[in-house]
Amino acid sequence: MENNFWRDRKVFVTGCTGLLGSWLTEALVRRGAEVVGLVRDLVPASNLRSLSCWEKIDVVRGDVADYALLERALNEYEVDAVFHLAAQTIVGTANRCPLSTFESNIKGTWNLLEACRRVATVKRVVVASSDKAYGSHEKLPYDETAPLMGEHPYDVSKSCADLIARSYHLTYGLPVSVTRCGNLFGGGDLNWNRIVPGTIRSVLRGEPPVIRSDGTYIRDYFYVKDAVAAYLLLAERIPGEGVSGEAFNFSNEIQVTVLELTRTILRLMGSELEPTVLGEAAGEIRHQYLKAAKAREILGWQPLFELEKALAETIAWYRDFFRARP
Repeated sequence: MENNFWRDRKVFVTGCTGLLGSWLTEALVRRGAEVVGLVRDLVPASNLRSLSCWEKIDVVRGDVADYALLERALNEYEVDAVFHLAAQTIVGTANRCPLSTFESNIKGTWNLLEACRRVATVKRVVVASSDKAYGSHEKLPYDETAPLMGEHPYDVSKSCADLIARSYHLTYGLPVSVTRCGNLFGGGDLNWNRIVPGTIRSVLRGEPPVIRSDGTYIRDYFYVKDAVAAYLLLAERIPGEGVSGEAFNFSNEIQVTVLELTRTILRLMGSELEPTVLGEAAGEIRHQYLKAAKAREILGWQPLFELEKALAETIAWYRDFFRARP
């Protein structure tokens, strides 16, 4: 049974048209929150529109790189809770064009945290970091004590954002916590170069799915609905003891290679297609997965979905998505 924590609460969501942002916004609206969404680019096919949330939230048009806009929005809408999800999230894009990634992921984070510090109504802030903030370590799985050692542009941007958030808590007492999740997947992801939506689209078109790497890269795949539940729970616990100023891994704690995940999707879709393995990936961490004991022990969190059930739901979403389009 859902509690009433979010009823009538003013919530600011950056990145609300993205994969996680759209599902999180839908969950907040369903719980009665008054959501203010920051939107940079209009995306007609966005999951936020598919979920019929666009008309139910207040939209602020702008960019996280615009400090004055952020402070104005937080102040005028008397925001209580902030979810900072806006980021350039594609590793390949970051490698090709690092400056825009640093602008969004690093400057955008310090802008928002500074605005939160200056607006007295803000009582809780959740900043989305990533498992990539850890960089590459020999010891697996990563727990929250592992050093933040990003090396490539996207990874570095997340290491920096993570450290900046902790700095704002330690220096100014800002009630901020950080999430570190693995590779999010789920319906509504329109970044087709990601393995889950890209594979599903290829199968629906009768084309062999393409794996950019050699297929042996290990990743932590995390269903977006599990992520939404984790974010809401974490925000509700801020500023509790052992929560503010802390980072939390969220993971289903299983090891899956890119090739294994692709073959699972093919099996669930009843496809006999064989993936095309390019072996071209560069500037990416080879093996990475997370330990979520801290979230279980301090927050009482646990994932709600097994991988295959989550993939089946995701496949069904994309079948409906493409059926509705020529």
